[in-house]
Amino acid sequence: MDIMVRVQPTPNPNALKFVVNVPVKNSGKATYSRPSEAMGIRLGEDLFMIDGVRQLHFFENVVTVTYSDDTDPDTLRLEVQAVLQRDLPLHDANFMIEAEKKAVDRSMLPPEIQKIEEILDNTVRMYLQGDGGDIQVMKLDGHTLEVRYEGACGTCPSSTSATLDAIQGILQEQFDPEIQVVPIM
Repeated sequence: MDIMVRVQPTPNPNALKFVVNVPVKNSGKATYSRPSEAMGIRLGEDLFMIDGVRQLHFFENVVTVTYSDDTDPDTLRLEVQAVLQRDLPLHDANFMIEAEKKAVDRSMLPPEIQKIEEILDNTVRMYLQGDGGDIQVMKLDGHTLEVRYEGACGTCPSSTSATLDAIQGILQEQFDPEIQVVPIM
């Protein structure tokens, strides 16, 4: 099987998005911040063996690689492409991570969180996912919403400024004019 790989930049200057012609993750998403988190997923283990790789994000047919400041992106690009072409023909895109196995049905969430999730799904989540990341709603306490960025969004400079302002503005307009969105690590 020929694995086709297109490399695209992301808004994060230290992340590259690798779009392939086969599924990487058939449902859900997976973000790994340490090699130990990717244990048992050969693709993840092999990608973490590349010098400078700091985080991996798998979503549909995309692998986003976040790398350290001192990493040469051209060398990284070539090494990641080689691993993808070698590992993907044997990769099982149906794998599940622990969080997915314990996933809570949104219908069980409080109505306010369900509404916020729906707004994020309809407005910003597709763009974040398109850039190799995502956002996870952690907690709503009064007018304060705690969120966690995933994938390339987790270390992107704009995630704590322009992107955060946009998310807060959308939620103020569509949910609660007093809501404050706070990113947590």
